[in-house]
Amino acid sequence: MRPFVVNGHDRLVFPSNFSADLDFSVLETLDQLAAVIRRDFEAKAPTGTEILERVDSDAYRSRSALLRDIAMNLVWGNRYAMTMYEKRPTRWRDLPRHRDDVFLPLLTPWDEGERKIAAVGEAWTALPPNRDGAAEDRIFTILFDIFRHKRHHATELPPVKPTVAEITSDPANLTFCFPTHDPDRPTYSYQEILDCSEAVPELEPLHRLAMVLHNQYPWDLAETRLEEVGRIGDDDFVVAFMPRSHEVLEFIRRVRAGRPARPHPVAPAEAARPVEPFAPVVVRDHFSLMPRLEALAVVKGEVVCTNEDLIRNAAYSWSPMTADEVQEKTGIEERRYTDRRLEHISLQAARAALEGAGRRPEEIGSVLFCSCTSTRLIPSVATWLSGQLGIFQTHGSFDIVAACAGFPYGLAEAVRLLQEVKRPVLVVCAEKFSDKIGSVRPSRMIFGDGASAFVVGPAADGAPPDVEVVQIYASGPVSQVNSIIWPNPEFDNNITVYGPEVKALVERYLGQMMGELRALPGPNGDSGSLLDAIDIVVPHQANKTMVATMAVAAGLPRDGLYFNVEKVGNVSAASIPLAIYDAVREGVIDRPMRVFTPAFGAGAVGGYTVIRVDPAVVVPEHAGPPDPMTGSEGNAAPSLEDVRAAFGG
Repeated sequence: MRPFVVNGHDRLVFPSNFSADLDFSVLETLDQLAAVIRRDFEAKAPTGTEILERVDSDAYRSRSALLRDIAMNLVWGNRYAMTMYEKRPTRWRDLPRHRDDVFLPLLTPWDEGERKIAAVGEAWTALPPNRDGAAEDRIFTILFDIFRHKRHHATELPPVKPTVAEITSDPANLTFCFPTHDPDRPTYSYQEILDCSEAVPELEPLHRLAMVLHNQYPWDLAETRLEEVGRIGDDDFVVAFMPRSHEVLEFIRRVRAGRPARPHPVAPAEAARPVEPFAPVVVRDHFSLMPRLEALAVVKGEVVCTNEDLIRNAAYSWSPMTADEVQEKTGIEERRYTDRRLEHISLQAARAALEGAGRRPEEIGSVLFCSCTSTRLIPSVATWLSGQLGIFQTHGSFDIVAACAGFPYGLAEAVRLLQEVKRPVLVVCAEKFSDKIGSVRPSRMIFGDGASAFVVGPAADGAPPDVEVVQIYASGPVSQVNSIIWPNPEFDNNITVYGPEVKALVERYLGQMMGELRALPGPNGDSGSLLDAIDIVVPHQANKTMVATMAVAAGLPRDGLYFNVEKVGNVSAASIPLAIYDAVREGVIDRPMRVFTPAFGAGAVGGYTVIRVDPAVVVPEHAGPPDPMTGSEGNAAPSLEDVRAAFGG
């Protein structure tokens, strides 16, 4: 996992977006590597011939377009060096001859190289600057120094380079060669790359990428030639390619040995619909002990990531996109990230919920933790939270992985457990996506970090339930089951989202939910259906543009939908509780109201609740990130009297 960092300018930087580190532990064959390279490098990069054709046809209208093409071309030319090898200038006499972990690049001279270089130089001079001519010139100087000293074709570069013994078996083979080398030749430090800053957001990632590319050539390019290995002198220098990691070396050894990939699972069975629909659970009809929502607390990420931050971090694998286009596509203006661990923000929310409910640890009958981004397996986060909260024993503490349907899954299980334990159940829904996205743009645009916790206790005798209906679903066509995957070996173990399949499952589940609510009678014998009695809809905050469009198409009124996704992003299992909190804070829920909470997500899971939310149970968020492990100042929740005062009684 590559977490975000905050650089010297107090700006977010995503190292995965400029550092092309592939996880070779999940790659078994050259075909698998080739698929990754095609997707992340070749699909976005023009060849030198294509750049020349665009110059000759006057296709470039500004310097920025040409600048991007040069950068992408050079990244593509370094696609294997950047992902697999470190380049080490080495004196020929000192180069090991018989090791299997030292390689030399086998190169082919660049056809029409001089013409391509001259055409790019002339085009740059003739083209007008875009928004910051000085910055464009700075970046072009770095990139063009590499481009104009290219000596070889990049089209047919092999991922697995020949060993020294293999390349020298034919004295006519060509490789890099130069007469002298300064080991102190300047390169950009990692911190310098992180601190790269440009006023124009689109230029910042290009400048950072230019610095990374410069570091790929820690020798004098002007003195570099392609030389036959049989004619290299003992005191000449060559560029030894060394595997970047043990995983890369083992990958090379695997493919050289011809080991087959592990067998794939058998093809999935065709999806068959259930023999009859699963009916929603009407709580009053199914259970004897009515549930009451006693408190709801949330913790948002302390670091704001705006759409401009995304553009400043555009990866080599992204197509051009503006901050406004991100907002238009997703409805999101910013998302919240945290530098803290998932368990720690969960613990902070749990403590606040318990204190807001006025409950002591020894009163809690069960702890449920709902998340799809936890990396803790033993002990489960739920049992870890139980221990941290000082709960000596519960009837059961366990984790629930239901992705974006975590809220209805957790609440449904809490209502069931309440019947057994007859004491409060603590439910925590939390996610941390910021360190699990890597360079995959759709995921980076959407997901955020945050935590929520709520206490479900027994209602007073004769009191109506706060949880009126619960319903959960799972599965579907296998393409929808696998619509969101993490970790995804095909995307370097990062989270990936397959948009069309997500839209298909949302449309399917929304239609099913609406049909069920229309079939349920109004509460308390009221005329009409339960759907008619809904005061507000707080859906899973997936993608505002998509969800709003589909919800209206399914028959929900647009002005009855509440969204906060534009400010916090998609926080999966925590998204609905976070949205309920903001709806109370903004006065949208200003009295006890009946709320419909549809949710859907990875695994083709879905579900909803119909709940009554009293603003008085919502615990105001604390100012600043307290120490979640010590419970020091800032972590104590206010009393219910404070809550009522904070939210207008």
